[in-house]
Formats: sequence, structure tokens, C-alpha cells
Amino acid sequence: METFESIPTSSTIVRSTGEWLSAIAELEKRTGPTFFHARAQLPEQGRTNIVLGATHTLSVVLKTYASGGENELHAHTNEDHLFFVLQGSATFHGPQGEVRVVSKNEGILLPHGSFYSFFADEGEALVMLRVGAVVDASSDPLARFGIDNLPLDGFSEANKEVPLILGDRWFG
Repeated sequence: METFESIPTSSTIVRSTGEWLSAIAELEKRTGPTFFHARAQLPEQGRTNIVLGATHTLSVVLKTYASGGENELHAHTNEDHLFFVLQGSATFHGPQGEVRVVSKNEGILLPHGSFYSFFADEGEALVMLRVGAVVDASSDPLARFGIDNLPLDGFSEANKEVPLILGDRWFG
């Protein structure tokens, strides 16, 4: 059994769905506690994802978005997840035109199949914890599709991915 101090967590930015899945696979091999620190270099443009911890059915990711960053309306088919805002605010949109601002120290829980998109409000970089709970551990935990019911890769131009430019400011 691992001790509390035996394995540090990663602070590596994942830049593709494959890298995200690999980070989850590596972390879920651990049999003991995973400690992590929510620290990230903030983007001037684009967004980052840092997988902080994972088991076979649960993952924790630190997400950052440059001011004004966004994603496309989509739903996750195999994961319930929540976002908890640590810095900045995000305007979430639903498929029927619903709108809700989620600010620092607030969150949103999204059951699998819930359509949503969000926009990082202007003013400062958005920093959120994303916790995902897999519904079917034998299927892809990151499976997602657009409002047209076609697969939508989170790292695609169709999901409003833009080149990452990191700034000199840090969160945490």
C-alpha cells in the first residue's frame, strides 16, 4: 500500500483527448490517496486541462480559460460532472436558451446527457475544478456529443479550441 507522501501529482497540461485518457489511466493505477495542489499558469488565449487525480470511476481536473474563452454546446454521455469556480466567472448556456452565471465559490452539477456550454466572462482568467463521475466504467469516460448528436472532441476547432498562449500569471 502506498503512503501519503509516496507519489506527487502531475501539473502537466493535457493537450488532447488521448493525453487526458492516458493521464487518467496512469493515475487510476494508484492504490492510495492522491494529494494535489490546484496551481496553474494562466492562459492569455485558449484553455488548459490538468488532471489532478483519478480512479476508475472518478476524475478531478483543474481547468483554466482565458478571459472570453468558450466551448460549444455539448453533452457527456458517460459522465456526471460538476464545475466549481475558483477564480473568475462563467456564463453557462442550456439548449433552450437558458443562461446562468456561475461565480467564484459557486458550482454546477451536470448529470450525463445534459447539454451545456459556457463562456469565461471578461475581466480575468476562469479557473475551475471539474470533477467527473463515470456512469459505465467499461466505456469511454470522455465521450461527448454536440447538439446535432454527432461526436464532438473537446480539443477540436468545432468545440471552439484555439491555440494556447500562456501568460506570466499563475493561479494557486
